[in-house]
Amino acid sequence: MQRTTSRLLSRPLRTEDLASLFAIYGDLATNRYNPAGPLIHIDQAQTLLDDWIRHWSVHGYGLWTVASRTDPDDVIGFGGVGLRAFGEVELLNLGYRFAVTAWGQGYATELSRAALEYGFEELRVPEVFALVRPAHAASIGVLEKVGMQRVDVLDDVPGQVPSFVYHTVVASGCAPQRDELDISFSHL
Repeated sequence: MQRTTSRLLSRPLRTEDLASLFAIYGDLATNRYNPAGPLIHIDQAQTLLDDWIRHWSVHGYGLWTVASRTDPDDVIGFGGVGLRAFGEVELLNLGYRFAVTAWGQGYATELSRAALEYGFEELRVPEVFALVRPAHAASIGVLEKVGMQRVDVLDDVPGQVPSFVYHTVVASGCAPQRDELDISFSHL
């Protein structure tokens, strides 16, 4: 189940990933745009890890643990595609989070391309979505580099500006126009 790109190794999550998950998801810097903020207790990381492992068990795919090919024992992030609630609708979501030490090296773009390829070619899904906070320019840049286009907004965080919804489809590699989507998020 291990996947490789030119610089990355990705594999399904394991229980041994708990410390790395807590280090990355508990870091204030990696959660700058996360309205929920960083994880505070290891129990929160355990719940998240258990949910992700359960997703793998139920669906046969999910988020990956990511390391560099030059240091395969050092976890630098987590990401890939998995089902996520977009309001009342569950959709295939592209997501990623990397340790600060891995920022600025193009890893999120490389992982995202691999995840979309996996979704379209192996899972044979017709479309993939992503949610991003409007102020997160770096993540928006990654989504646009991999061919995703902003198609809507989702009011997913009470009291804050809505998140941007990005989308791409297998046939053209780019998103349809907003009025071509079967789903509308702005009312949620």
